[in-house]
Amino acid sequence: MNNRRCTLVVALVMLASPALRGQANLSDINQRLVDLGGLPRPPMPMDGSAPPRPARITDDQRPPMILQLSKDINSLPPGAAKVKVADALSHAATQGDPGHDVIQAAADTLAQALSESPQQPGKDGLPPRPYMDLAKLSRYAQITTSLKDPLLAKADEILVANQADVAKADFTLKDANGKKVTLSALKGKIVLVNFWSAECMPCRNEMTDLDLIYTHYQSQGLVILSVVSPTPESVFDMNRYLVGRSYHPPVLLDDKGKVGALFHIDGVPRTFVFDRDGKLVAESIDLSTQRQLFGMLATAGLHP
Repeated sequence: MNNRRCTLVVALVMLASPALRGQANLSDINQRLVDLGGLPRPPMPMDGSAPPRPARITDDQRPPMILQLSKDINSLPPGAAKVKVADALSHAATQGDPGHDVIQAAADTLAQALSESPQQPGKDGLPPRPYMDLAKLSRYAQITTSLKDPLLAKADEILVANQADVAKADFTLKDANGKKVTLSALKGKIVLVNFWSAECMPCRNEMTDLDLIYTHYQSQGLVILSVVSPTPESVFDMNRYLVGRSYHPPVLLDDKGKVGALFHIDGVPRTFVFDRDGKLVAESIDLSTQRQLFGMLATAGLHP
């Protein structure tokens, strides 16, 4: 009788606790990823009620939240849903500077999800986005991965080719006043090219640091070019954001997105640094902190 009662208690506990039975709550995981910025905010419900607003997460809260999410996602059963949230976690982990170990944990979670549920290439034969994101973490965030998959290898080959395109890229764009700026004409200076959009909150946060860095180091030959590809819907937001702010770096208008395509921009913010010889020396894949921006500029020979 006691054994049966004990078994019943254990079963009830297992049913009450998803973590104990090896499965986290997918809905809860999705909400935490929204809070961290790894997933977009849900659309407005059909009944007109507002969806829950993302929680305000401090920089100190991000690392433990990402590590806990990594454990919870690892406990999910294999499948497309697990790959999706693992990929979203990789995006959350690169927003700012949570630490190498945290980014590595997110990358390991994505690699595990892909190893359990390998994805098929698209109709164009290219690797799906999760493979591209894992390859970016490996190449630009210095993480390691044990995943052996031809699609991951193909993703890395694509990144190498993209980087070669950026290294030889040149462009001429106008600012809001019609003044032309040509990248190749800036040799002899350290050039940071930042792609952003007015709708992107991480971009706005990053631009605050970019402005401070620019005003302090412009005299040392630093040039920062803020490239935006405005749409008819976003022009108002862009102007509203810039008006009233003393943002000093030139804002260049990539009207048809041709320069963004030249740099293979598939999301913002993205940052590239060229040294005084015009050589590409550093690249980021997401929001960079002031410390990370200084690290990128140091590779071009600029030191605080």
